[in-house]
Amino acid sequence: MNIAFPYRIDGRGRTAAPPDDNTHLIQLIEQLLFTNAGERVNRPNFGSGLAQLAFAPNSTELAAATQFVVQGGLQQWLGSLLQVQSVVVDAQDSTLTVTVQFLPLGSETAQVAQFTRGI
Repeated sequence: MNIAFPYRIDGRGRTAAPPDDNTHLIQLIEQLLFTNAGERVNRPNFGSGLAQLAFAPNSTELAAATQFVVQGGLQQWLGSLLQVQSVVVDAQDSTLTVTVQFLPLGSETAQVAQFTRGI
């Protein structure tokens, strides 16, 4: 059973599940992006540190470094569930936008997920 992110209780008083597999993959990507390394007790290397990068001075260098970190993290932690086709990081003023295009394994339809965080 897949567990919805963020964790919540459904109307029946049980752990909520995502509505479909695609939504579950997007929620997994979001968890990876916004978890800092060392935040998970049994997985100290899990995460991309994107939340910390949002507080760094915004620049094209930051966007390139973030793109590299996100691509590597997705391949390492979610490579058994999806194939990353592209990661685009855009730094505009105080906003960092990450767009991930991926192909769920066992599917022929590419999906796109976009995440935006500002300072």
